[in-house]
Amino acid sequence: MRSVFSGRRVAACTALVLSAGMLLATPASADVPVPRPPAEKPASSEVLPTQPLVPRAEGRAGAAAATAVDPSLSDVDGDGYEDTLFRAMDGKAHVVGTAGYSGQFALGYHEDIPKDIIPIGQQNGSGGPEVLVLSENGTMTLFQDAEATGSYEYSRVGTGWQIYNKVISPGDVNGDGRADVLARTHGGELYLYLGTGHMTGPLSTRKRIGGGWGVYDQVVGVGDSTGDGRADVYARDFSGRLWFYAGTGDLSRPFATRRYIGGGWGVYNQLMPAGGGTLAARDNAGTVYLYRPLGGGVLSPRAKVSDTGGWRGVAQFANSGSVPYTGKGGVIARSHGGTLYWYGNTTRGFLGARQQLDEPGDWDGINLTHISSLNPDGVSDFAVVHEGGLYTTGGFIGWGWGVYNSLVGPGDLSGDGKGDLLARDRDGVLWLYRGNGYGTAFASRVKVGGGWGTYNKLLGAGDYTGDGRTDLLARSKAGDLYLYAGTGQASSPFKGRVKIGGGWGVYKHLVAPGDLNADGKADLLAATSDGTLYRYTNTMPGKFSARTKLGTGFQVYNLMS
Repeated sequence: MRSVFSGRRVAACTALVLSAGMLLATPASADVPVPRPPAEKPASSEVLPTQPLVPRAEGRAGAAAATAVDPSLSDVDGDGYEDTLFRAMDGKAHVVGTAGYSGQFALGYHEDIPKDIIPIGQQNGSGGPEVLVLSENGTMTLFQDAEATGSYEYSRVGTGWQIYNKVISPGDVNGDGRADVLARTHGGELYLYLGTGHMTGPLSTRKRIGGGWGVYDQVVGVGDSTGDGRADVYARDFSGRLWFYAGTGDLSRPFATRRYIGGGWGVYNQLMPAGGGTLAARDNAGTVYLYRPLGGGVLSPRAKVSDTGGWRGVAQFANSGSVPYTGKGGVIARSHGGTLYWYGNTTRGFLGARQQLDEPGDWDGINLTHISSLNPDGVSDFAVVHEGGLYTTGGFIGWGWGVYNSLVGPGDLSGDGKGDLLARDRDGVLWLYRGNGYGTAFASRVKVGGGWGTYNKLLGAGDYTGDGRTDLLARSKAGDLYLYAGTGQASSPFKGRVKIGGGWGVYKHLVAPGDLNADGKADLLAATSDGTLYRYTNTMPGKFSARTKLGTGFQVYNLMS
């Protein structure tokens, strides 16, 4: 007869994820030796910004300043100037207003975290702006007459928005004074939704306006940057080149042929609008720069926002051009004595200071896996197999899981917006278990295929190719690393493998921490047997930068996940 898994450890497993979002505010462990990410302060010291991107005194600067038909999108404090909305590292929405208010913003608190925030301005001609919020599972919600400090009504726009990897409002596309919405599919098709002004149906039926937009890793609308009253768009390709699409006002062809602006834009992890046609860009240090419009898509030399590095705590800016990332953000590490620790991600490519998760020795010998979120909270989950039973943060799943020698939770593999689980049996057959969106159950398993026993490591946490789909990495026993790009189809979840490179066998631990620098692409960590930790940043579709040393002392761990 099977014994029941320790109640204390079941509770601890659940508590791990429930507390993960708060770990960044707890003191670091003083145990010795302590693996040290060098020159990195604890994430709790990363105070969220309190100053707006564009000072109020400057107003809606640039070529569009005098264009009355260019609607304000995000003026939630009612002073007539654009405010800055964003999702912080803890998953909560925040606002920094030009009227002086800064703090939490109640978007998404009724149900899911706000994976992406899309302010669309006043649609009904009165009150505050309307704000769209996209959840992890593809639900789009409209918040009506949003205010910086007040309450407001919300209603569901619809579901199924997970078919897009980027949703933005560029401003007014058709010249009716209302902001519209652009949505890009994983395959690079771009659709236009016109604002209707009706709160029960705020968006029109979609209209396809072009293909080939998958060549860009960031697409951002800036409102009217040319002074003609039409919304314009900038797009950055994977090599860091910036392109400009001028609005035409013609719905049969809303944007003109693209214009090349310049290279070198890959130094920024997020591009976002700052009002009045101004383009803002944040680097990995957390410093934001402003590029003001000079006409025809040409931009001024950059000007640094006064608060240097002060925007490093932002995970996703509202209307940012980046593909929004949620699901997993950090690393668990278990000492040889069974003590479990947590390292949270930052937006700067580093790990925060480690935090002890439980009592010393509690996790000795436990088969524990750190996986992407299985529920709508966007926070990493945990899977434990004990005497053949599977336990996740959602509770006990069922028996029979002892037949598997590898579990991986890379994210949504079936395209329904819900986190899934991969399991490899001892014969090398890989199986897909579709999640129910709450982490409490899985659908019947689907066979992915055989031959997976050739790999000694399977891992993943998000998108490695830039299309917004969940992918998988696999290391062979010979030390070669392969990428299996996701398809978003449960019946055949991966494309054919692509070799990334050799020499990965030198690492004792390969870890998928999620997105380390808030650019929407998943990154990698690797630790050698002597305890040196390296970062591999995702730079192009399926490719990684040269390794960067993050710290030493990680040989104290027998598990990193």
